[in-house]
Amino acid sequence: MNEHTTTHRQVALITGANKGIGRATAEQLAALGMTVLVGARNPQRGEQAAEAVRSAGGDAHAVTLDVTDRGAAEEAARWVEERFGHLDVLVNNAGISGSGQVAPEDALDRVPSTVDLDLVRAVFETNVFGVIAVTNAMLPLLRRSPAARIVNVSSSAASLTVNSDPDGPLAGFTSAAYTPSKTALNAVTVQYANELRKDGILVNAADPGYVDTDINGHRGFLTPAQGAAVVVRLATLGADGPTAGFFGEAGPLPW
Repeated sequence: MNEHTTTHRQVALITGANKGIGRATAEQLAALGMTVLVGARNPQRGEQAAEAVRSAGGDAHAVTLDVTDRGAAEEAARWVEERFGHLDVLVNNAGISGSGQVAPEDALDRVPSTVDLDLVRAVFETNVFGVIAVTNAMLPLLRRSPAARIVNVSSSAASLTVNSDPDGPLAGFTSAAYTPSKTALNAVTVQYANELRKDGILVNAADPGYVDTDINGHRGFLTPAQGAAVVVRLATLGADGPTAGFFGEAGPLPW
């Protein structure tokens, strides 16, 4: 008998949840009483993160999930189906920069005219195609929730409005892989929101801000917990909450 047959306990899956913003999101959702599924490519690291959540009093389980492997996404969905029978929250957090942990001036994906196309493909494989693969694998389970929520973790760098402002905060900044991948992710978010609106599934993109994580070589000034706050807020929206939006902690962001 799965756990769905007796009471409806809210279940949340977070990809890339063994560290950083994903782990902080898992911790905060668990503190709200949700069962959290810690998605991680490395099963040992995933289990370590899940154990830390359990040690703090939460209900957490590790799920081996490489978002670039569609078969792994489908296998994870079968595991969730067998164990819980439904899914209430999906946080597509897993992402890569393409640059590694290097100084901004040395980042590999910066200049469009010299960027390595294989690098661009690898970044899109994780940040865009991986989100589609995981979302589609989990949608049958999300449709069984009375109030499903999908949150795609984006970045303020995805904003075309901000990027095209010669006097704005990103003036002089170029990125031919990471930034376009997050812009594409925002576009995908809107398309899912439009399709799922009639089903009451709210789909939004979140900008956690400049968080101290591996993806920026720990140059961020926000803690993972601070960055996770907007993700958690969008994951727990009420029925009258927004969909097809792009939000930072302070509110809506320009496309």
